[in-house]
Amino acid sequence: MDLLLLDDAENNDVFAANSMSKNILIVSATPRKNGNSDLLCNEFMRGAEEAGHHVEKIRLSEKKINYCTGCCTCVSKQGACVQQDDMNGIFAMILKADVMVLATPVYFHAMNGQMKTFIDRVCPIYTMVRAKEMYYILSAAGGKMPVDKAVQSLRLFTECFSGIKEKETIAVTGVWDAGEVNKRALEQAYAAGKNA
Repeated sequence: MDLLLLDDAENNDVFAANSMSKNILIVSATPRKNGNSDLLCNEFMRGAEEAGHHVEKIRLSEKKINYCTGCCTCVSKQGACVQQDDMNGIFAMILKADVMVLATPVYFHAMNGQMKTFIDRVCPIYTMVRAKEMYYILSAAGGKMPVDKAVQSLRLFTECFSGIKEKETIAVTGVWDAGEVNKRALEQAYAAGKNA
């Protein structure tokens, strides 16, 4: 939350400016709890909560989300999917969010399978998703090029929405094992959440 200090000779009041709380949805695709991208999500969440925002974090590996079957029922019944799994409850969270954070480890120059399955299943509501701020969080064993390619694929997804504003990409490279994420990246994630 930004604070605006007004110089009042009589009482030096401090007024809170920009105190509107946002709904933030973090979608963490790593299968490893406390994996590198998940740790970055936690820091983003900590910063956002300290700033007064309402934050919900979904760990896709803890949800039952089936593959899209391509039945196209959602084309005629927008907003609903015939599959009875956790994705139907996630639709409302996506639509309610002012800010979305998509976090994934990078596998073979792309997002991981859990994130791709999630993205495919957003089909019933993608035309209803509007005016959101987007953040991307990625972790990779490789270097910058695989991360850039993964970000491109995330952008292809978010460009399907109306009125999206991309805010920041937080990425860490050269990390194989869980917990190897560096302090600088954790601080960047925290600051991004604090300033969301």
